Amino acid sequence: MKKSLFLLLIAAVSALGGLLFGYDTGVINGAQFYLTEYFHLSDMLKGWVVGSALLGCFVGAIIAGPLSIKIGRKKSLIISAIFFTLSAYGSGLPELFPQTVSMLVVFRIIGGLGIGVASMNAPMYIAEIAPSNIRGRMVTYYQLAIVIGFFVVFLATYFIGSDLSVAENIEFGWRRMFWSELIPSILFLVLLFIVPKSPRWLALKGKDKDALEVLQKINGYEVASKEMINIKASLNEVNNGVKVSYFSKAILGIIAIGTILSVLQQFTGINAVLYYGADIFEKALGFGKEDVLLQQILLAFVNLVFTFVAMFTVDKFGRKPLLYIGSVGMIVGFLLLGITLQQQNVGVLSLIGVLVFIASFALSMGPVVWVLLAEMFPNKIRSVAMSVAVAAQWAANYVVSQSFPVVMGSETNNSAPWNGSLPYYIFIAFILIIVFITYKFIPETKGKSLEEIEGFWKK
Repeated sequence: MKKSLFLLLIAAVSALGGLLFGYDTGVINGAQFYLTEYFHLSDMLKGWVVGSALLGCFVGAIIAGPLSIKIGRKKSLIISAIFFTLSAYGSGLPELFPQTVSMLVVFRIIGGLGIGVASMNAPMYIAEIAPSNIRGRMVTYYQLAIVIGFFVVFLATYFIGSDLSVAENIEFGWRRMFWSELIPSILFLVLLFIVPKSPRWLALKGKDKDALEVLQKINGYEVASKEMINIKASLNEVNNGVKVSYFSKAILGIIAIGTILSVLQQFTGINAVLYYGADIFEKALGFGKEDVLLQQILLAFVNLVFTFVAMFTVDKFGRKPLLYIGSVGMIVGFLLLGITLQQQNVGVLSLIGVLVFIASFALSMGPVVWVLLAEMFPNKIRSVAMSVAVAAQWAANYVVSQSFPVVMGSETNNSAPWNGSLPYYIFIAFILIIVFITYKFIPETKGKSLEEIEGFWKK
């Protein structure tokens, strides 16, 4: 097999973890109305069923670090695929399981565990496999797969639901929506057995021969040999018989920078817009409740298009320029939305503001954060550092998703001068922090090997 095809296969299989991330997160949105009717859920229980997966995501991200060190990136992804498959089957509550909300929540949490493990291991695995000159694009496949997962699940749940009556959807349609995830999850599980182990994990475990073999398949003998020397030098430098101290000033500082960047991805307000944007569309264009799918497809389409833009520019322009460009775009988008809300003149400009924000996020903080997290940490601490950063991101996701509706419904927000715009100005403040953090602390990693990036922190 040609090196380019081999690389593409590895990235595609790994990115399926991202597709399942998007699919599993999105499937509950399509099924929630019908299962709410089936179980007669209160608002509180509905929020628990929908949000319970985030608990699994948080726990999954925490255990992903030690798991990745112990058994490797590939086997960790296999475990995540098993979690996805169990969740997809169990969430549909086949007859052999108790037909209870508690049982549904258990399987939603299992799905969250799969997302948590995959969201850390998939981008890291791709970064450790890919050549430095195309690593940014390869890791971006992961974010692209998440976006595709959202898009595909919206279509899948629509086509499943549209062939059934409302009564049929309430009785069993929502089950089929969950079971539809079995197709990509089983495919992910099977294909993982044909991809190689991470060469950097193999070297970390002293399996130099196996590591060199994988590198040769990807880069050819000459480049692989040089890369292997750099990897060993990096590992030997931190080894020297001394155990890594994660609480040393230097290591803690690196982890803190990555974690802050990861958390700020959520504090842009992306999930607030995706989860609660329907009212804005309704006011701007007169969309009714029956047009929710159209709204979702519009958002998903813009997200998809601009993720492609990021994929083809991240290795050309660099990581930091995309973060700057995207931050300016996100601020402009929220200013358009915020000002029209303040003036109580919600209309097409408001819609444009939302779409500009989505597009700007998709070409910057969406994919670039995953690229940076996967490549900025030194070899010896990468698993633990990414585990902390990704777990913190899921915690931030929960904070934003829970606090946004509270702030939106507050008296302060709904009276002058804010008139519903306050959350968006809060998000703008966090985006300005992103610009500062990027300028001050984030290294430009374009075109550098993981070992060269490691040298940045020693300056």
